[in-house]
Amino acid sequence: MSDHKIYMEKTQTIKEIKERLNNGTEITSDYLALLKQDPRKGVQTALKQYENRLKKQVLILENYHMMQSYERAFREQGKEYIAGIDEVGRGPLAGPVVSAAVILPEEPDLAGINDSKQLSEAERESWAERIKKVALAINYSVISPALIDKLNIYEATRVSMKESVEGLGIKPDGLLIDAMRIDSRIPQEKIIKGDAKSISIAAASIIAKVTRDNIMKELAEEYPGYGFERNAGYGTKDHLDGLKKHGVTPIHRKTFRPVKDLL
Repeated sequence: MSDHKIYMEKTQTIKEIKERLNNGTEITSDYLALLKQDPRKGVQTALKQYENRLKKQVLILENYHMMQSYERAFREQGKEYIAGIDEVGRGPLAGPVVSAAVILPEEPDLAGINDSKQLSEAERESWAERIKKVALAINYSVISPALIDKLNIYEATRVSMKESVEGLGIKPDGLLIDAMRIDSRIPQEKIIKGDAKSISIAAASIIAKVTRDNIMKELAEEYPGYGFERNAGYGTKDHLDGLKKHGVTPIHRKTFRPVKDLL
């Protein structure tokens, strides 16, 4: 029996229409045409929501395809293991800088992934679990505040990124790096805002962010009063108030102002 006959013989309730549009079953063009003719406001609202979901899904798939363009370019050169590298923690007053390197398969099934800054904490943790399930290799490097003070943050970040690559377990034959270059003979490409343009870098961004946030939560228990569990070491009001009240801790970067001014 056609959608038209079913619809004409038994006019569906708005609830039934919403359930059909939401349950993932195939929606025919005839059925959508019938809904467009339905005068009920609730039906038109449900139809509009359905159409918006479809548009969003199309955009997600288009972005997913676009975010693999750098990886495809390397594969067209005969490269097989392409590592995305990103860091987190260059700007905080306390805590380490963390870099991550991730090698994904050619079709990683990560449609909808975004750079870590655009995601909530719960979304990052969920994506991190998905990345761990599909990745061919993952590694991260943690550089201490003391070494950051010794090297400077730029060089410490480069060291961290290089360490994350060298500990992957699989030797990559191509590197995609967010806004940096590292000391390596492996062919590499520096991509500005790479966490929004490369799926491998986006994955590394999420792994690095989740790893560092968990480190800062542990440090918050060791050094209470600074709000590290909330601010991740950045110079927020509660962190600056904690500095004034409790002073500088061993995990503060002593070459960063205003920490430097307090010493």
